[in-house]
Amino acid sequence: MAPPVMIALVGVDGSGKSTQARALARRLTAAGTPARYFENAGGRPLWNRLARALGRPDGRALFGRTRYAALEAAVRAAAMARTVLVSRVTGRTAVLDRWTWCQDVIMTARGDRGRRAVRAAYAIFPRPTVVCFLATSPEVAQARVTARGIDTEELAHLRALDAAYRALPEFGTFVVVDGDRDPEEVAAALDRLVAPLVG
Repeated sequence: MAPPVMIALVGVDGSGKSTQARALARRLTAAGTPARYFENAGGRPLWNRLARALGRPDGRALFGRTRYAALEAAVRAAAMARTVLVSRVTGRTAVLDRWTWCQDVIMTARGDRGRRAVRAAYAIFPRPTVVCFLATSPEVAQARVTARGIDTEELAHLRALDAAYRALPEFGTFVVVDGDRDPEEVAAALDRLVAPLVG
């Protein structure tokens, strides 16, 4: 039995990957291709809320840089393992909100140690059928993050994330989608890209 199609959306915070991934899964299902959305996050909002409840500014301050990076990588690995298992059991097209490279990128942007070890450990996860990089300018991404009112992002950090994505050895194999465009235009571009994979 062939493995299910896996469509990964990656990009900096505020690029619209979560919104677009959810909507893409809904559109595929409505068009007759059963699809499921999978979030593959490292749990940052949860750790930050816990930290603030305990009087610390964020998760890194609560756990320390090294332990926090290890915890984040472990949580993301568990999420990705669940994604692979569920998608293979159900046979549904999997729309992935983030994938292995996102941990590499965040650790690079923060200057965390252990990035190579995490990258090696994540090698067990399958490569998606297609990886879409939502290329979004840091200024646009920052405005979107601010508008959603959940957290904030500094421009310097968003620039570091963007640079880290573009420096990945695999970046040349990603399909770059202009994430600065209106959401409807981004959705249409994704539909055109995905159509040959699920038709």
